Amino acid sequence: MNRKAVTSSTIHSIGYDEKSQILEVEFKSGGIYQYLNVPKSVFDRFMASPSKGKYLAQFIKDRYRTVKIR
Repeated sequence: MNRKAVTSSTIHSIGYDEKSQILEVEFKSGGIYQYLNVPKSVFDRFMASPSKGKYLAQFIKDRYRTVKIR
């Protein structure tokens, strides 16, 4: 999955596959996580958010099934 680098103190890059609704987040610590069944509207708001870390914590983490890739 192609990820786009973002400005964040904790997140290095974010990717999204609209067909499978998989959101992929690469953290600056090196971890890569996929969040499953994430609607495109959530991804769009995530990318538009001024604080990616806060948005992830409030609206994605613990709300969607998560798979650790690395």
